[in-house]
Amino acid sequence: MSSPARRVVSLVPSLTEALATTRPEALVGVTDWCTHPPDLDARGVARVRGTKNPDLAAVLALEPDVVVANKEENREIDVRRLREAGVRVVVTEIETVPQAVAEMRRLLVDELGWTGGAGAGPAWLDAVADAWLGPLPPVTREVVVPVWRDPWMVVGAATFTADLCRRLGWRVRHPEPAARSALARTGEDRYPRVESSWMDAAGADAVLLMDEPYVFTEDDGPEVFTRTPVEMVSGRLLTWYGPSLLRTRESVAREA
Repeated sequence: MSSPARRVVSLVPSLTEALATTRPEALVGVTDWCTHPPDLDARGVARVRGTKNPDLAAVLALEPDVVVANKEENREIDVRRLREAGVRVVVTEIETVPQAVAEMRRLLVDELGWTGGAGAGPAWLDAVADAWLGPLPPVTREVVVPVWRDPWMVVGAATFTADLCRRLGWRVRHPEPAARSALARTGEDRYPRVESSWMDAAGADAVLLMDEPYVFTEDDGPEVFTRTPVEMVSGRLLTWYGPSLLRTRESVAREA
């Protein structure tokens, strides 16, 4: 176990929420996209721009013991430049709910030296594990989950969101390579590009439109779908791995 980190910069919104819940006194810098907890600015936590374009000079000026990043959310070049500047960067890789629990435990306990409590992690993380790591429930419906527009992109199989949905009893539909846009035939299976006509004809029970990463609204997105019911869902509840998982099951069921 590492000695407890005193100054941490998070470049990942989900992990910011986890850190602010577990080690609030150590969190000194976050991205502009870190919206939870909502009092980060009031706490005096500095902003270091976005997940894909962090202000590295601002990060270095905070003199962090550790910068927290994620393989999907952050760019390898930014991680490399921080390491070349002598900063320890912990990179997480998360594609499933069990992996999220394991990576958060590794981050908080092994990398950041969390020592609170008697268990191997904070109580909220143990509660997440209890709530989500049991047997898979029966599939009750199938959904399509867009994450971007122009070009349209949807959640694919090898993603945290697809695994989370499956644990809610929802199977995420995604196109086979032959059915994708010609632009998408590059081997990318995580967030394939599709035509809007494919989504509307996919035979899903619902299209789930989230407010992140693309901000779908009642006036931007639903008008495309004439055959499939549309449900507006909080993106944080389906894409974030952290304390929000304790509210996802109840909240998503209420929204959907």
